[in-house]
Amino acid sequence: MSQEVQASVVHTRLDGEVLVVSINNPPVNALGQAVRAGLLAAVEQAAGDAAVRCVLLVGEGKAFIAGADIREFGKPAMPPSLPEVCNRIEALDKPVVAAIHGPALGGGLEVAMSAHYRLALPAAKLGLPEVTLGLLPGAGGTQRAPRLMGVKAATELMLGGKHLSAKAAQAAGLVDKLAEGQDVLAAGLAYARELLAQGAQPRRTRDIEIADKAAALAELDALAADTAKKSRGLFSPAKIVECVRAAVELPFDEGLARERALFTECLDSPQRAGLVHAFFAEREVVKIPEAKAAAPRAFAKIAIIGGGTMGAGITVSALDAGLPVVMIERDAESIARGQANVEKVYDGLIARGRMTAEAKAAVMARYTPSTSYDDIGDVDLVIEAVFEDLEVKKAVFKELDRVCRKGAVLATNTSYLDIDAIAAATSRPEDVIGLHFFSPANIMKLLEIVVPAKVAPDVVATAFELAKKLKKVPVRAGVCDGFIGNRILAIYKQAADYIMEDGASPYEIDEAVRGFGYPMGPFQVTDLAGGDIGWATRKRRAATRDPKARYVEIADRVCEQGWFGQKTGRGFYLYPQGVRVGQADPEVLAIVDAERAKKGITPRKFTADEIMRRYMAAMVNEGAKVVEEGIALRPLDVDVTFISGYGFPRHRGGPMKWADMQGLEKVLADIREFAKEDALFWKPAPLLEKLVAEGKSFESLNSL
Repeated sequence: MSQEVQASVVHTRLDGEVLVVSINNPPVNALGQAVRAGLLAAVEQAAGDAAVRCVLLVGEGKAFIAGADIREFGKPAMPPSLPEVCNRIEALDKPVVAAIHGPALGGGLEVAMSAHYRLALPAAKLGLPEVTLGLLPGAGGTQRAPRLMGVKAATELMLGGKHLSAKAAQAAGLVDKLAEGQDVLAAGLAYARELLAQGAQPRRTRDIEIADKAAALAELDALAADTAKKSRGLFSPAKIVECVRAAVELPFDEGLARERALFTECLDSPQRAGLVHAFFAEREVVKIPEAKAAAPRAFAKIAIIGGGTMGAGITVSALDAGLPVVMIERDAESIARGQANVEKVYDGLIARGRMTAEAKAAVMARYTPSTSYDDIGDVDLVIEAVFEDLEVKKAVFKELDRVCRKGAVLATNTSYLDIDAIAAATSRPEDVIGLHFFSPANIMKLLEIVVPAKVAPDVVATAFELAKKLKKVPVRAGVCDGFIGNRILAIYKQAADYIMEDGASPYEIDEAVRGFGYPMGPFQVTDLAGGDIGWATRKRRAATRDPKARYVEIADRVCEQGWFGQKTGRGFYLYPQGVRVGQADPEVLAIVDAERAKKGITPRKFTADEIMRRYMAAMVNEGAKVVEEGIALRPLDVDVTFISGYGFPRHRGGPMKWADMQGLEKVLADIREFAKEDALFWKPAPLLEKLVAEGKSFESLNSL
């Protein structure tokens, strides 16, 4: 007998004795209210129909269920809740099979774990990534995953937020069987019938006993300690560990209740608001005026000028994206060094077992080293990555203008320099754009796409398309000294220098910044990047510096000693025998004391909170100026720049979101207070004053 019941997004049909329940909520079958209601109705249908002996859950399109519906974020919860749906699936007295293809993530995997049997196709991806949004699995995931996978593996899966392949999921115990091919319905029906033929009964995850509870609790203790060190103030990781502890210690229903209580705590946390903002901001940042005005140019082959650290990193990034790359250097020795820089990355992957020699050979077959510009006459896009000097870059662009075909995109990778001036060195400024990669370019996610005055809209669109191909997070920036990120960095680094000269040690400042959630403080970052880089910039800017502006010379004194950071074995910190984590240096503190004495400054104590109020006020104030001047399109572009490129703690949403969450009036009050000491540096951004006067937030400026 065949019958069909249809809801808008969940369809049921009887195929022999199997009730096929298919979810059709494009694009990824997200668990919106209609899907939850449809699943619940389908289970009730199966329960009440004697002709149904087994239920098969499948997703239509490219996914099983890829998680919660992001359109419901921040809205009141609508029944039925996902825990209710999962518990009802598990309680059904007929076998339920989940056939998984594509993503089964978050709530999608929780649905699959509440089924009695799980089948996966080769392209399946399983994971519980709620931690990335400041949450924990709230529909039984923290209780069912440890029963299926073991306590340690399940906790690590939830803390990492990563995905498992079908094969890895089977090895972990999340999946019972793998199927070949791509037809999920046929594979699911075959498995359901195989189970029926074996007389299989419902096999509920909740009934699985966690073996060796003492060992499991010891593993959790170790994970809790590790999480406390790594989570940098994040709220939800510790709560995940607490939920799994409940799975070990409590009966299933009590564990579920504990999970729900902690899930609600996470939902109400400000960190959740910050992480959700970051999530949406990264999707909004690609919405730019030029993309509406023009389609990107096609690019199939690219060239990189320069084989140093940055040029090699960009080359690896392009090779990893499947693009053929020609690298140009000035002579045979330099190009050999450039090729060695590229190969070193892949050799490192081979050494760590993450790549085979054959795979490296296949990638390097797309790499062409050369010392002649004439070899790039046919490329579609060129990225210059030579020394950070305007005249050197102009000379390169004159050569590119000579050899490159009409319509090729000419990009400069500069951190600070005037791209309008670089474009003016060519006869085709409409083809010139800035692509500011962050080092190491093959790892760092941020790509500032810097838009000079005369560039064509389709070149900007091409740059965003390249970013997508390279799996980068692109942010559109205007031309100014330092663009978005480095311009703001220069200001809050100045604020840190003032705090240091006024009484806090560089080590106290770094500790406060790490306590806020950054992986490193500003003086550690200086040592990592190389103190000589900032020194060169300060010397370049010396002629245009306002003589009335306060200038702290401590970093210059450190550089004058030849202490440039990790690469020289000492900077603000000491790095004996090449250690990566520096030690405090009494000689640096002596330099700080001497500079204070020279200026007649009596040092005062700063608490971590006082340090961060100044550090963040400087960042937000300059961010407001950057938005006001149109260097950043929206406040969220500033947020994404700092989260993706500068280690800003993601759970705080970015500096502009952080300011909104503090209250802009509070930030402005701080700036006005600090202005009593230094009115020139602490000049409030007019945009910030305007928003406060109008009772508005930065968020109000985020839609174009």
